[in-house]
Amino acid sequence: MAGPVINLTNQFLIAMPGMADEQFAGAVVYLCEHNEKGALGLVINKPIDITLGSLFEKVDLNLEQLTLAEQPVFYGGPVQTERGFVLHEPATDDGATYSSTLSVPGGLAMTTSKDVLEALAKGDGPSRVLITLGYAGWAAGQLEDEIGRNDWITVDAQADLIFNTPVADRYRAAWGLLGIDPRMLSQEAGHA
Repeated sequence: MAGPVINLTNQFLIAMPGMADEQFAGAVVYLCEHNEKGALGLVINKPIDITLGSLFEKVDLNLEQLTLAEQPVFYGGPVQTERGFVLHEPATDDGATYSSTLSVPGGLAMTTSKDVLEALAKGDGPSRVLITLGYAGWAAGQLEDEIGRNDWITVDAQADLIFNTPVADRYRAAWGLLGIDPRMLSQEAGHA
């Protein structure tokens, strides 16, 4: 008989100090979906050397908002790294909808269709966005196993940490949601 299913949707996964997987060392992942089939999330604190302005040029769009154009694109995870994922606040009263959006219950929205980029290029679209190339994915039971091995700790996600906290401070700030300073943690996992 299977144990109780945990649902970590709309939570941050925070990599424990000493995370062996280099792709996730020091990572904070926003979990967009978690169910019996597995999990999907976006790393929110690992910028890559591409700006939104240059990304938009690659898809033949002109991003006129200079503040947006200077923002970095993020490494979202090792799966589908050639594909863009737009993490944003859910549609507001303006009724804007996009052709491929996953609404995270109680949380944000993640859109993979180009129409959200077209809206942003025109100065419309969501007011706060984080754009990644790639995502982090786990097969059924895999994330639970990694949490059981002390690879990750979880905490309820906060949009302000994603959109208003400087990138270099997001890992420490995520730990702060738990009242923990990560510098005080041991690199070793303890097992009884």
